[in-house]
Amino acid sequence: MSGFFYSIAMQNSLSQIQQQLQSGKTSCRKLVEDFLNVIEQKKHLNAFVKVFDKEALQNAERVDSMISKGEAGRLAGMIISIKDNICYKGHQQGACSKLLEGFESLYTATAIERLLAEDVIIIGSCNADEFGMGGSNEHSPYGNVHHPMDFDKVPGGSSGGSAVSVAARMCHAAIGSDTGGSVRQPSAFCGTIGLKPTYGRISRYGLIAFASSFDQIGVISNTVEDAALLLEIMSGYDANDSSSSQQEVETYSQSFRKEKKFKVAVIKECLEAKGLDDEIKNKIEEQINRLQLQGHVVEMVSLSLLDKMVAAYYILTTAEASSNLSRFTGVLYGKQSKATNDLESAFTLSRTEGLGTEVKRRIMLGTFVLSEGYYDTYYGKAQKIRRIIQESTNKILEKYDLLLLPTTPGTAFNIGAINHPVKMYLEDIFTVLANLTGLPSVNIPAGTHTNGLPIGVQAIAKKFDEVTLLQFAQYNTANVNLKIS
Repeated sequence: MSGFFYSIAMQNSLSQIQQQLQSGKTSCRKLVEDFLNVIEQKKHLNAFVKVFDKEALQNAERVDSMISKGEAGRLAGMIISIKDNICYKGHQQGACSKLLEGFESLYTATAIERLLAEDVIIIGSCNADEFGMGGSNEHSPYGNVHHPMDFDKVPGGSSGGSAVSVAARMCHAAIGSDTGGSVRQPSAFCGTIGLKPTYGRISRYGLIAFASSFDQIGVISNTVEDAALLLEIMSGYDANDSSSSQQEVETYSQSFRKEKKFKVAVIKECLEAKGLDDEIKNKIEEQINRLQLQGHVVEMVSLSLLDKMVAAYYILTTAEASSNLSRFTGVLYGKQSKATNDLESAFTLSRTEGLGTEVKRRIMLGTFVLSEGYYDTYYGKAQKIRRIIQESTNKILEKYDLLLLPTTPGTAFNIGAINHPVKMYLEDIFTVLANLTGLPSVNIPAGTHTNGLPIGVQAIAKKFDEVTLLQFAQYNTANVNLKIS
């Protein structure tokens, strides 16, 4: 694992890049060319489904021209990747599924439209677990994504390609989606900032749905500053998404800089959880001690039903997936089996041939829990548990600014090491809380394990209190050293 050390706090943020652009030390075209070279050099990581090389260079020249005229937007100079389940008009967007292979999007997601309006440059779409269903990026027809520090390790999922594109310096930042940890978990494995906003903060219009009451577009970046600016620009009400919030969008890019003393609650059950890596536990305890020494209030709290969260999450999300994915039949668009001879076989064979094993498993599980005779036993009970978890979490946050807990039970594991579905689902034990409650959460890089891989810690804030979340993340990212190939 050869590589170089860098400090999260010392990464070039967009503001620093824009200073270099203004002074003529670099150009958008030069930045894109450099990233394209890195993408080519590291193509073995399999982070991208499609690289928009010619388009990115053309857009770079356009933005350079606008910079010279003083007409460029707030994101001029930022090059990003997007997850393959986020629509971008005129580009192939198939949620990394054979069922949608070759499908070209007819419109652009609202979040992406808002970024493009501020002159962001999109360099490509990233590999992911099919339809966002997976935590290791081993469930893609395009093959596994590999960890940027250890080729034999997973990068996490489902936004694994997005996290690798940022960690391996293939772009400045990435836009992914987080249904149960799909932005934060790969960020923890790869050593990046991973931000999941409050549910409804960013429009889901143009995000290919997995589980509609859980899905949220999020940000992966190397700096908190960039995550804050991207969040600020993407956020806000969208008439195309009835679940998007009309809550006022704060100036995240400025307000998160203010210093404050935090009141932090540490979830006792998480630190005592069976299977939590000792070094990750020690990192959190070190952070607790440091925060207390610096005058912050840190106290242990109890949150019941931790052991029920994963079960409730998978019952509810698979039920929603069963409903959402019923539209993908291969009839109107996407793959259609050549062996069909009537309507029923067209549906059955197209889905059988086009969907991967994990997606089929979740659709069948979701159909089962929604079926007559089992709805109340499983789906109805899971909804009640979700409500109890929401109420318990919000009650704790009435007294505290933040919850502090691990992001993952361990560091990145070997490809193929976890081959039992239930064991893989349990990897989500610490991340599903934020999605069950709809609360904003962030992965914060916390250093390196003795095995050489990144460790992440997670913070959760009150609904729509992304400012406090960003303040805390910025406060805790100084002097974090990681090693990237």
